Amino acid sequence: MTKRPAPPPDDQTSLLEDERGFFAEQLAKPKQARKTARPLGEAATEHFHGHRERLREKYRDHGDTSLADYEILELLLFRSIPRRDTKPLAKALIGRFGSLAGVLGAPLGLLREIKGVGETVALDLKLVATVGQRMLRSELREKQVLSSWSSVIDYCHAAMAYESREQFRILFLDKRNVLIADEVQGQGTVDHTPVYPREVVRRALELSATAIILVHNHPSGDPTPSRADIDMTKTIVDTAKPLGITVHDHIIIGKDGHVSLKGLRLI
Repeated sequence: MTKRPAPPPDDQTSLLEDERGFFAEQLAKPKQARKTARPLGEAATEHFHGHRERLREKYRDHGDTSLADYEILELLLFRSIPRRDTKPLAKALIGRFGSLAGVLGAPLGLLREIKGVGETVALDLKLVATVGQRMLRSELREKQVLSSWSSVIDYCHAAMAYESREQFRILFLDKRNVLIADEVQGQGTVDHTPVYPREVVRRALELSATAIILVHNHPSGDPTPSRADIDMTKTIVDTAKPLGITVHDHIIIGKDGHVSLKGLRLI
């Protein structure tokens, strides 16, 4: 009797389930459609290897500008799904989340709702997002934040724009306006985050910060400040000022842009 292979390691379970589902669908197609086709394994191997190599060469020879978002996503998925056509999955992900940035910013739970995305694929995508965020945050280290404003916006957008719940973040600065710490002070619902001005100021004093930048996101995508946003900001400004702490700005991040309360002359 032929000995059956041992079960795969746990960390490959999601990947193998994806592959089994894919090949099961192929085998379930009507026999008429498969009569003139080559054996599935042979055709799949030839197609995948040729397509992947062409895509890698295109990236190598012409750079990222030669590739569509879904093709960049395909290149990432090659490493998580070695024996499957990843183009349909890449297009499904971008169709669901709107863009490559939306895919990488999506929560794990939502990523796993997409057919073909198991835990391994979802974690790999989030890892790429984390690497990108850390690179952007490193651009702020040891620099005067106010002279690197575009880097601040890029980092905050990457970190918060695609969160499904409101998140309140504070950038703490020293007397040279160099970043001391970047902390998420609270997470709330889809349209509200509780913020306690005295706690914000207390944390600034603990870190010996002399200035702060407030940041929060609007999961709706529209960064327009609400009346509550404006009132809360004024309360923090009034609480911090007597203690020698300056609130440089309050930035609201949306999927398609941002709003500065200082730019609107609300601070």
